[in-house]
Amino acid sequence: MSRKRVLLGAGLALAMLAGCSTNGTLRTYSMSYSAVKDASYTLPRVPPGKVARKYHRALVRYDTAEKPGTIIVDTKAKYLYFVMDGGKAMRYGIGVGREGFTWSGVARIGAKRKWPTWTPPPEMIKRDPRTAKWRNGQPPGLKNPLGARALYLHNKRGDTGYRLHGSPEYWSIGGNVSSGCIRMINQDVIDLYERAEVGAKVIVL
Repeated sequence: MSRKRVLLGAGLALAMLAGCSTNGTLRTYSMSYSAVKDASYTLPRVPPGKVARKYHRALVRYDTAEKPGTIIVDTKAKYLYFVMDGGKAMRYGIGVGREGFTWSGVARIGAKRKWPTWTPPPEMIKRDPRTAKWRNGQPPGLKNPLGARALYLHNKRGDTGYRLHGSPEYWSIGGNVSSGCIRMINQDVIDLYERAEVGAKVIVL
């Protein structure tokens, strides 16, 4: 069974399961996109205007039946919400799967990695032979597609192959651009990485 089909099973009930609504922005972190020194790397500044302000990290009112620590991904609106106490959530702009690569379902964070190695799956290498040079893994770095952090989504069968991850292509946030993974601005995924725990529930709508 394909990874996509594994996660699609619960898709129809997800909106009801999340039971959520957004009721206003409390604070926007637009000043958080300056250059960042992280490990041995310096993440570049995100230039103003290259990412629409509505996709900047923000603390928002968020009503949901899900407990704090849960991650809810709204692929249609291009937002990822980290549920917090007191009816709040940290909201991040995201890039999602392009046509034919979208998915939905419930998973959990099975692992987290700083400056991860990226290994293209066989089906990606088949679609794009240029990625074959990384079949044994692309080393971490500023050009690595997984960016500064990756959160690996697992289900009962193990690793789904899907990630919540940073991206050097910050200008792609708000678009349908990936092969199914959820991409974020590197400065944002570092923030999420520090908040999210291994084992946390992830709902992708």
